[in-house]
Amino acid sequence: MTENSYKYLSHIDSPADLRKLSLPELKAACGEIREFLIDTISKVGGHLGAGLGAVELAAALHYVFQTPEDKLVWDVGHQAYPHKIITGRKEAFHTIRQLDGISGFLRRSESIYDTFGAGHASTAMSAATAR
Repeated sequence: MTENSYKYLSHIDSPADLRKLSLPELKAACGEIREFLIDTISKVGGHLGAGLGAVELAAALHYVFQTPEDKLVWDVGHQAYPHKIITGRKEAFHTIRQLDGISGFLRRSESIYDTFGAGHASTAMSAATAR
């Protein structure tokens, strides 16, 4: 599937774009994000299940909160694949975990929406409470 074949996802380059959708459109966009994840990860490899399980969570958090002013803290980097897609890395997503591509984890240097460099579990609480 090409990016242009996504009715909603093709117009989402930031959380602000996501917040323009109605709730029924948001639900449809989540389905498209899931399809995009499956299509991309099946070609380039990576962690699929964790991101698929977090599509609605990522969409809901960005829809309700005013990111990046409101900070999101992800505990597991590969759960945040939908977050990466919503926050402007959709065009480069096919490079995930590839040489010179985007990171498979969160990386502050990659996006203003990445609050800290999450990798594997159990680092979020200390990062969220650090001052």
